[in-house]
Amino acid sequence: MEPSDLARIASVSDPQIHPDGRRIAFVVTTIDLEKDRYRSAIWLWDDEARQFTGGSNDSSPRWSPDGGTLAFVRKGKERNDPTQLAVMPSDGGEARVITDFELGAGAPAWSPDGSSILVPGTQWYGEWAGLDEDERSRRPRKVSGFDVRLDDQGWLHDRRTYAYLVDPGGDTPPRRVGCSDEHESGPAWSPDGTRVAMVTSRDNPRFLERGSEVVEVEVDGGAETVRARRSGYFSVDYDPSGNLYAIGDPTPDYPYLCSLWRLDEPHTDITGHLDRSINDLLTSGALEKPIWLEDGFLAGLADRGRASVVAFGPDGEARTVLGGDRYITGLSRAASGRLAFTATDPTCPGELYELTPDGEERRLTDFNQEIRSSGGLVGPDSFAVESAPGVEVDAWLYMPEGDGPFPVLLNIHGGPASEYGFYFFDEFQVYVSAGYAVVACNPRGSEGRGHDWLRAVTGDGWGRVDVEDITAVVDEALRRDTRLDPTRVGIMGGSYGGFLTAWTTAHDPRYRSAVVERALIDWESFGGTSDINRDFAGLYLHPATAADHQALWAASPLATAGGITTPTLIIHSEDDLRCPIGQAEQLFTALLRQGIDVEMVRFPDEGHELSRSGAPRHRVERFEHILDWHGRYLDPGPG
Repeated sequence: MEPSDLARIASVSDPQIHPDGRRIAFVVTTIDLEKDRYRSAIWLWDDEARQFTGGSNDSSPRWSPDGGTLAFVRKGKERNDPTQLAVMPSDGGEARVITDFELGAGAPAWSPDGSSILVPGTQWYGEWAGLDEDERSRRPRKVSGFDVRLDDQGWLHDRRTYAYLVDPGGDTPPRRVGCSDEHESGPAWSPDGTRVAMVTSRDNPRFLERGSEVVEVEVDGGAETVRARRSGYFSVDYDPSGNLYAIGDPTPDYPYLCSLWRLDEPHTDITGHLDRSINDLLTSGALEKPIWLEDGFLAGLADRGRASVVAFGPDGEARTVLGGDRYITGLSRAASGRLAFTATDPTCPGELYELTPDGEERRLTDFNQEIRSSGGLVGPDSFAVESAPGVEVDAWLYMPEGDGPFPVLLNIHGGPASEYGFYFFDEFQVYVSAGYAVVACNPRGSEGRGHDWLRAVTGDGWGRVDVEDITAVVDEALRRDTRLDPTRVGIMGGSYGGFLTAWTTAHDPRYRSAVVERALIDWESFGGTSDINRDFAGLYLHPATAADHQALWAASPLATAGGITTPTLIIHSEDDLRCPIGQAEQLFTALLRQGIDVEMVRFPDEGHELSRSGAPRHRVERFEHILDWHGRYLDPGPG
């Protein structure tokens, strides 16, 4: 797989079964390298797949309860156009855009009776409202607290996202549901349509305290009830009986398992006994909300590199409905029990499938047939390594064809509360096609192994137990396959993976090449400049605070950069708000001063998510820089 083959990949997502139980709306996203754009359209499966909407960027399809109308989100033709809510007849026809939010609309949710659509809408706020674009670009920004900007979204203090009720006919203007000044997200309808629940923030001047609130608002009258205060909940929903649930944790003390909680007094943990996260935001889980059954619900479950769908019974017992060595990335259920789902595995970017009520599974689409049948995609050998007594680390090895010897690239994921696993990852395929053996693993701190594993890197575990794990994995990979060349080993990672790359090369000289991408390099400056500067150090390095200069410095790769001898490529985006570019500049300067072979590649107009959702041409160019760098020192040709 070449870097430019990104244009051959179709992402298939968000299946939604029509109330007739037969038709399925879903989203297909592709890359247009020539125009440097992403294209998405809503497709319809009805005995075969056909494109259903004609916009350049359509997504989030949702059928009306009576099945007569499809609501969806449409982005304008220009790159900076906001998304708006659109509707069209379910039998086809012209789409009508029915909102005009200044900064865009989010995914819609129909009311139970179909009379209105609940949608998050974003508008300019306060003194920023009513200004033209030129005046906004020149206006100084006055900020007084945390949470004023977010990576890939930009400034937040000058706008507000609220929950609105939208008339499907577009005859009346949208009406706000709540009454607070603060942002609202993830709104959900009660089954009788009289209440809306959402995640927001209340009574938190300057956002000095961590956590969000879950509130219920009466649709008629606007009376508001706080159901959770200063919590780590990020999603809410009602069951058919009207009980309110939330996903996340009652406390904001991240990292935590994402469990389903019923918001009784006190709150009741429904899924935590499994010691696994459901519908986790940091992985490609199956669902944003549970799918309610007569006597339980369906939810996505993250477990050791797999994302499955599990049915929970009324007593909490769990049964796997969709499993295997793959990731279920989207799910919808018909009244008959038929399931429509999207899934990916290491050699398939994704397709649409169905599971019939009698248990027969069938693939319905073949968008990625060309790249799957090209012979260039490689599946991994999965294995486990004991890095310490009782500590078993999951790992994957992708091997090029041939006898070798092959240079090795150790990849470290971000987070750290994320995970590698049995899903298609374009990066691994590009590297193995270039002649590298790719090693990946989920060290302690990763998702998918339970609460204790997730929190093992907090405190004095940071930069210690994770290094033990990745080192054990590299040693085992070299031992188990003699085609790997132990004299040509490279290391790379992004975000937390970039931190661990810089940290590891300062302590282990075996690595002949390194790529440090969008990394956390200096905790002290990170704590004053990142969009998550209020929380992250205290959560992972506790009891370190902003005043614990010694602890922050001791945990920073900048403090140990003098031990780095590995040639290092630093990749960073100039608009990265999560790990601001000053992090990269500090490491680059330190290595340059000590005579290390180092280069820095800066991508303009990109944020922290460059490698996943950046401009297509930048994603290709990033690959080219990485392959060129590793090629200088690891020589992917014959050893």
